[in-house]
This record gives sequence, C-alpha cells and structure tokens, in this order.
Amino acid sequence: MTTDFSWTETLSCPAAHDAIRGDADGGVRLYDLLRPLIFRMAPETAHHVTLALLRLGGAVAPARWLLQNAFRPAQAGLPVQAFGLTFPNPVGLAAGYDKDGLGWRGLATLGFGHIEVGTVTPRPQAGNPGPRVFRLVDDRAVINRMGFPNRGAAFMARRLGGKRPDGLILGVNIGKNLTTSLADAGEDYLSLVKTFAPLADYLAINVSSPNTPGLRTLQTRSALEALLRPLDAERQVQAERLGRRVPLVVKLAPDLTSDELDGALDAILAAHIDGVITSNTTLSRKGLTSPLAGESGGMSGAPARQRNTQIVRDVVRHTGGRLPVIASGGIMGPSDAQEKLDAGATLVQLYTGLIYKGPGLVREIVEAWGR
Repeated sequence: MTTDFSWTETLSCPAAHDAIRGDADGGVRLYDLLRPLIFRMAPETAHHVTLALLRLGGAVAPARWLLQNAFRPAQAGLPVQAFGLTFPNPVGLAAGYDKDGLGWRGLATLGFGHIEVGTVTPRPQAGNPGPRVFRLVDDRAVINRMGFPNRGAAFMARRLGGKRPDGLILGVNIGKNLTTSLADAGEDYLSLVKTFAPLADYLAINVSSPNTPGLRTLQTRSALEALLRPLDAERQVQAERLGRRVPLVVKLAPDLTSDELDGALDAILAAHIDGVITSNTTLSRKGLTSPLAGESGGMSGAPARQRNTQIVRDVVRHTGGRLPVIASGGIMGPSDAQEKLDAGATLVQLYTGLIYKGPGLVREIVEAWGR
C-alpha cells in the first residue's frame, strides 16, 4: 500500500509532473529515477506491480486524468489507415504485456494508437515454470520463456467488455493451449476467433512463439495455409453477423530462412489474411554480451532491431507491399521507429523499449513524428 500511495503522491506533485513529462530533448524523467528501484525486483514481479498500477489508473478517474496529463502526447499524431481500420497514430503495444486484458484501459492513457492484449488460449494455463524472464541490462534486452500463461478465453472476454477509450484500436493475440496437439491446433484458433471477433478490432494469430513446443512448425506453407483458410471462412461468418469485417493478421518468427518466410507469406496471401506482425522474439543470441545470454527462450530488445528491420523489407519486397506490416522488434526510441516505417512498415509496436525507457517512450515517438 505504501508504494501505491507514494506513486499517487508523486503524480500529484507539480515538479514530479514535469519530471514525468520530461522534454523533447530527453530531459530528466521520473522513470529514470524509479528504474533502479524497479530493476531491483524480479522482472516478472516488477511487471505485475506495474500492470496493477496501470489497471488502477484505468479504473479510477483521477488517476486516469493524471496519467493522461503526464504521458499523452501533446500532439495527436498522424492517423494511419490499415486493414480497413483507422489507427489514431502508428504506435502500438505488442502482445505479451497485458496477457489477460487487465490493464489495457490504463495503458491507453499513455498515448498508444492501438493495444494488443494476449496471447490468450482457449483454456487457462500456467505457462512454463519460473524464473522465466531475464533482463540483459548491458544489452538492453530481455529473454523470456513464459509459454502463454493466461487465465483463458472466458476471463479475457469479460475483461474486454464495456466502454472503450475513444479512438483506441484493440487487438487480441490468440494461440493454442500447450496440451492441444498440433493436429488439433486449428480448433483452438477457430474457437478463439468465434469468441473474440465481437470484442476486438483485429485478431493476431500467434504461430511463432519459441516457448510452446512445436508451435513454429505451423509457419510452414502447407501447415499455415491449412490453419488459416478455416479462420478466414469463420471470419466471413462473423462479418455477416456483426455487420463489420474483423481483420486477421499473422505474427511470424524472426528466425525463418528466406525460403521459409516466402512460403509463409504465400500461405498468408492465399488465405486472404490482412497483414503480418514481424516479429516475435528470436532464438538468436547474436551480439549479446550478458552472462544471462545462455538462458533459453525468446530474446527481444535492442539487439533484435537490425534483423527485424530487414524482415520488414523482405516482407514488403516479396508481397509487393500488398500486406501491411506491423513492425515489432528493437524499437528503443524515435529513430528506431522511423527506421521501421522507412523500411515499409505501416505500424510499429513497443514492448522491451518500455522496460528500459519507460512509459514516456510512446510520447517521444509520436511527438517526433509530429514535428
């Protein structure tokens, strides 16, 4: 309780309010002061504490106002048209941060144009045993082997009901349960499309996590096309029922060879999928110096930037720009985000950058594009 009270007191202090906002030149921020304290916590504990505060901020009007005042960009940003949707700005939150839809309303106060919750599975599951998240501070990276821990589709669906923040685009990232065989994976994804099409603006099909055994084999051309065609058919059924089309996008791995990537993209185009997210966490450890680099799991953060940007270029090249790309990988500041857009991405997503730079990163990027 002391931590929550101190946080509220700090937000109410004008001097701290200025420190939170900083300035366009990257001035002193409250997060710079808090980060050493946050980094003393185990990574997963720190995440749960932060998400709990954001959940509170989204639920309580005074806290919501303070967060919006402190973090929302002074300039609205440039709207983006993609998948038949209008995004208020190109900056989104990647899946994995809010796995159960607990804090997305509070996260919306930070200025995101879209938020992707999940990954959600049909049934609750605990994920892999801990410790399962590791900060590689010198590398500005994170390794995780979470394994889709979540409370299941029914819980998430309840969390997504009710009023939504004005203008926010909400995506739901869907995956199969660990105990579901690869042969039956399609049934898991199909049930999730049925559940979340009425609640989401778009759905992201996750076949690329390195932490669910065998999942990435669904990215082969034949397996992916067999998975996606029934989902596209169900999406059409839902469109008739809802009176709107719910876009489907596929989240790919960064570790595919050129031929594997081309095959996956051909399957995505053949199944009339609306776009791709590039990319999930990587198994590569190239360039890492931390002694924790040997931990198993997927790596994200600054070392993933260059490879991710190349994948964006490869997708645009192979598809002739027909598939909008959401770039997620190694975005630690405005120049990294601009690099993705220059490579051909339509939207970008943040995650690890928020851990190292703090919630003001969203505002930094949006305001940089507005200048």
